[in-house]
Amino acid sequence: MRQRFEQIYAQDSTAQTEIWVDRETGVHYLFHRVGCAAGVTPLLDRNGKPVVLKK
Repeated sequence: MRQRFEQIYAQDSTAQTEIWVDRETGVHYLFHRVGCAAGVTPLLDRNGKPVVLKK
């Protein structure tokens, strides 16, 4: 079974930052974690629209 989300960027230092792409919708998501706190949000372009992978 193919994974729905694909990690396309990762940066680890004192904080963890990753960008994931939903393979079904093409929407990019930003994941960020510092210690025990974490969050995820869709990436937006300058017009406030979600960044979408062009197929």
